[in-house]
Amino acid sequence: MVTSLHVPRLVVAAPSSGSGKTTVATGLMAAFAERGLAVSPHKAGPDYIDPGYHALATGRPGRNLDAFMCGPELVAPLFAHGAAGCDLAVVEGVMGLYDGAAGRGELASTAHVAKLLRAPVVLVVDASSQSRSVAALVHGFASFDPQVRLGGVILNKVGSDRHEVMLREALEEAGMPVLGVLRRAPQVAAPSRHLGLVPVAERRSDALAAVAALAEQVRSGCDLDALMALARTAPALDCEAWSAADALTRSRGAAPAPAPRTPQGPGTSAAPVVAVAGGPAFTFSYAEHAELLTAAGAEVVTFDPLRDEALPEGTAGLVIGGGFPEVYAPELSANEPLRKAVAHFAEQGGPVAAECAGLLYLARSLDGKPMCGVLDADARMSERLTLGYREAVAVSDSALAAAGTRLRGHEFHRTVIEPGAGTAPAWGFTRPERRVEGFVQAGVHASYLHTHWTAEPSVARRFVEAAANRP
Repeated sequence: MVTSLHVPRLVVAAPSSGSGKTTVATGLMAAFAERGLAVSPHKAGPDYIDPGYHALATGRPGRNLDAFMCGPELVAPLFAHGAAGCDLAVVEGVMGLYDGAAGRGELASTAHVAKLLRAPVVLVVDASSQSRSVAALVHGFASFDPQVRLGGVILNKVGSDRHEVMLREALEEAGMPVLGVLRRAPQVAAPSRHLGLVPVAERRSDALAAVAALAEQVRSGCDLDALMALARTAPALDCEAWSAADALTRSRGAAPAPAPRTPQGPGTSAAPVVAVAGGPAFTFSYAEHAELLTAAGAEVVTFDPLRDEALPEGTAGLVIGGGFPEVYAPELSANEPLRKAVAHFAEQGGPVAAECAGLLYLARSLDGKPMCGVLDADARMSERLTLGYREAVAVSDSALAAAGTRLRGHEFHRTVIEPGAGTAPAWGFTRPERRVEGFVQAGVHASYLHTHWTAEPSVARRFVEAAANRP
């Protein structure tokens, strides 16, 4: 049923990456949450790491809005699903405001998401090396697409009081409100490494302190009342909120989705247990995946491959998502009991869905350290970053997808696995290049490709059915 969603909302964008979007978006979320508001956090694009900081700032799941992987038609419904009942929603953009999927125009850009959500945009500008030129920069971004409503600017990395005066004078001439001024504050920067920020799960106490510092910086440097007033100018969003149960019912070849069950503890409910890898080494997941698995009838139980020496009791399906196994290769290798348990589960035909980090964990070795040995392949770190959206078709029937299933996804890694595909590959890429990738063997589907199951909910239903009927 289509309803009108009246949630004040802002999109935090920037002219380019590195301008301070995450700093400002996370600080705004935390500052408004400290005021007692229920803040719904969102991230444009496929990134897994920023939503972890958003969740820490708001106490709610960080949710992605990716118009390439999920389709433009799902952006508003997924937003409505996450923002229902909230006082404010903040959407952190991706890259520069108008940067989208390569060769696809505005598709999946922050501007595209802002238009789909009919939300005003706040532009975060790194002002460290400019003064009056900031007005020309902002004017260009404000006028490039008349359908994008740029409601104001937050100036970041401002050097001095005099610098701030010059910037404000220039933007006043251009008629653009200044909604905040942040001085250089490297002490609140989150540490990063080869794939971006270090995830919250790896530094929770430090991350809490960083988020608190960001909230203080934003609270002292930004006009929160003016930002809230801007957010309230967003018109009602007329759409049907996404729900996992409805999505399963409407997906291809769907039978009515079962009512979600109330777990009584691992292995004690009638639902098949789907064990999902978590902990510091496996931090990449989309909240909707667990919701789809639950709606499909599974009992979802999280385990930590760094600490747990056995799979959860009654495990009937295994999901090993993305993360940083290369950082924890010695520890993962040292947990031999769990590696053997995973290998035994796979050898018995148990359904396994592994993405990126999960692929490496199932390999024979990672940087010379023994892994689970499910796949006859070896992985290692590389100097080359593999990054980008992909269009894929399932090459082989698996517990996750029937051959011919089409999905869009993304790759994001600095590792290589040799060979790159098994005798039964997981995916065939059609764009931007043609190649096969990944492994399907027995119940295992393992690949570098990250996917968002909301685009094809049937994969969750198929996986739970495989778990319920495992050998």
